[in-house]
Amino acid sequence: MTNISSDVIRGYNDTIILYLLLNKPSYGYEISKQIKTLSEEKYIIKETTLYSAFTRMEKNGYIESFYDHDITGGKRRTYYRITDAGRQYYQAKCDEWALTKDVIEKFIQKTEQNGGINYGNN
Repeated sequence: MTNISSDVIRGYNDTIILYLLLNKPSYGYEISKQIKTLSEEKYIIKETTLYSAFTRMEKNGYIESFYDHDITGGKRRTYYRITDAGRQYYQAKCDEWALTKDVIEKFIQKTEQNGGINYGNN
């Protein structure tokens, strides 16, 4: 199975995390598991990448952290929730993605005729 390079997806880590926080707060390990599951294990976010994103987004006001206790074990966890600014940023990144995808798809196309890549001059 091919995995997505962290270099390719780096600019959208915040978007992925904010998406997972749209409906409910969550904590790092759970978010990491959801990314792995939803991407069908094609993208596994590194712990350092995840927590760097939390720090950056909290500094920018896109998320807030708070402490809560795990129901099963009583362990104190840091949870994150999206803010109104985070929702606006998420929407802006979705709009940016639509434009990015539109541009990149102009350069990445397969043809059915020869099963190869269409380089635009064929």
